[in-house]
Amino acid sequence: MGRLVFFSFVSIFSFLVTFSDVMIPQKHVMALPLSTDSRWIVDENGQRVKLACVNWVSHLEVMVAEGLSKQPMDAIAKRILSMGFNCVRLTWPVFLVTNDTLGSLTARQSFQIHGLLESISGIQANNPSIIDLSLLDVYQAVVSSLGDNNVMVILDNYISKPGWCCSNFDGNGFFGDQYFDPDVWITGLTRMASMFNGVPNVVGMSLRNELRGPKQNVNDWYRYMQKGAEAVHSANPDVIVILSGLNYDKDLSFLRNRPVSLTFSGKIVFEAHWYGFTDGEAWKNGNSNQVCGRVVDNMMRMSGFLLDQGWPLFVSEFGVDQRGTNVNDNRYLGCFLGVAAELDFDWALWTLVGSYYLRQGVLGMNEYYGVLDWNWCETRNSTFLQQISALQSPFRGPGLSEANPHKVIFHPSTGLCVLMKSMFEPLRLGPCSESESWNYTPQKILSVKGTYFCLQTDDLAKPAKLGIICADSNSKWETISDSKMHLSSKASNGTTVCLDVDSSNTIVTNVCKCLSKDNACDPESQWFKLVNSTRSSTMIKPLSQMIPTLNFPSKDFHGSS
Repeated sequence: MGRLVFFSFVSIFSFLVTFSDVMIPQKHVMALPLSTDSRWIVDENGQRVKLACVNWVSHLEVMVAEGLSKQPMDAIAKRILSMGFNCVRLTWPVFLVTNDTLGSLTARQSFQIHGLLESISGIQANNPSIIDLSLLDVYQAVVSSLGDNNVMVILDNYISKPGWCCSNFDGNGFFGDQYFDPDVWITGLTRMASMFNGVPNVVGMSLRNELRGPKQNVNDWYRYMQKGAEAVHSANPDVIVILSGLNYDKDLSFLRNRPVSLTFSGKIVFEAHWYGFTDGEAWKNGNSNQVCGRVVDNMMRMSGFLLDQGWPLFVSEFGVDQRGTNVNDNRYLGCFLGVAAELDFDWALWTLVGSYYLRQGVLGMNEYYGVLDWNWCETRNSTFLQQISALQSPFRGPGLSEANPHKVIFHPSTGLCVLMKSMFEPLRLGPCSESESWNYTPQKILSVKGTYFCLQTDDLAKPAKLGIICADSNSKWETISDSKMHLSSKASNGTTVCLDVDSSNTIVTNVCKCLSKDNACDPESQWFKLVNSTRSSTMIKPLSQMIPTLNFPSKDFHGSS
C-alpha cells in the first residue's frame, strides 16, 4: 500500500511541476564600458549591470580618501567586495583639479596643514607608498586599487571648496554661489573625465551632488547640467553621465514634461537621494504604514516616475544610523528596502566611512552611518548587511532571463524571502537566492509557479500552509494598508489575518497590526513585498527533499483544515 501511495504522489507531483521553469543560473561576466537600455544600465553585451555601490568620502578638507590611516588601501577595497558591493561612489571637490596649489600638495603636506600628525603616522604604517604623492596621485591610486579588486568607480563631484556638505548657505550649493563658478566647474569635470579616460573600472561620472540653496532654478539647471554632461561625454565618451536634481537631490519632477536635450544618447542616468531624515521625524512621530505610503507616493512624483519614462534612476545616497537605535531611521529602512526591491533600481549606500580624519573641526569623528567601525576593521552592523544583501543582485533586466517571470516574497526587515523547504515543513524565511517562484493571480491567489499549490492561512498564530483547493477565502491574499506591504487573508473562522514571521523565521498568520493611526506600533514583521523577478533559484530541490515521508497526511495535501 505504501508503494502505491508513493507512486501516486510522484505521478501527481511530476504532473504539477513544470520543469521547463528550472534553469541553471550562469554567472555573468561584465563587459565594460557601461551604457543604458531604457531604464536599465547595461554592459557592452547588453546585459544588465546593477550598481550596488557604497559611498567613499574624499572631498573633505584633507582631500584624501578617508580611512587610509586605519587600513591598507587594498584591504579596504577587498572588504568592499566581501560585503557584496560592486562599486564605489568616490567623492571629489572641484578645487582638487582646478586649484593647482591644492592639487599639487602631497598627502603629508595636506595632513600637516590641518595638524593631523597622528593621521600621518597611520598613513605611513598602512599606506606608506602614498604619503608623499600629490593629492591627485593619491586619488588615482585609490581608483587603481579598486580596479585591481574588480570594483567599479563612479567619480562624484560632491562640492567645489573642500569640506563637509551640505547647507543652503555654504557657497557650494548652486551655479553662481560663492565657490560654484559654472565655468570652473566645467573645467574640473573636463579634467577629471580626461584623467580617467581609458581607466576601465571608472564607469560613470556624477556631475554634482545635492544642488540646493536660494539661487536654484530650473532654467539654470538645464543650461548648466546639459553643458556639464556634454563636457564629460566629449572628454570621456565611455562613462555613463549621472545628473542630480534640485532641493538636495530630491526633486527631478521638472523632467516629467521637459526632457534633457543632449547630442548623445545611451549614457544618461538620473540620481536621487532618500533618507529617513529627508522627511524630518515623520517616521518616528507617525504611523509607519501611513508615512511609508505618503513618502513613497511623493518619491514617485518627484523622481521615481523616470523609471516609467525609460530612464535609469540611481539612488546614490540612502542610509541609516548603523547602531540600530534611531527609531526614525529604522522605520524608514523597511519602507525603503521594500521599494528598492520592487523597483529594482541602482543604489549607493551612505557610507563606507567608519571615521574621518577631520570633519567639521572634530578629529577622528565617528560616523554612525558608516558600514565600517571607527577603526575600519569590522562591520558596524552585520544584520544591516543581511538586510541589503538580496538587493545587491538584480531581480530582472536585460539579459537576466534565468527563469520565466515570477514573484518572490521579500521580507524587508530581514532581507530574506519566503522559502518552501518541503511540502510538509512550514514555510520559512531564507536567502532570496533560494526562493521559490511564485505567481500572483488576478484572483489574489499566491501559488508556487508551475504547480497547483497555493498559499493558505490556517488559524490565528499558526503557520501558513500550502494546499491545492484554492477557491476559498483562506487562499486569497490582498495587499492592504497604505504601505501596500501587508498581505491579508481570512482565517478559517472568518478573522482577517496578515502574513507574519515568528521568532524562528517561520511564516505564520496573525492579527493585522499597525495598519493606521498608532504611531507607537511597529508593523515590520508583517511587511512583505511581492517582487517581480526573472532570477532563478540557486537551490534545486530534489524530489526526495520535497517528499520527506511516504505516509504524508492527506489533509495537508488536499488543503482541508
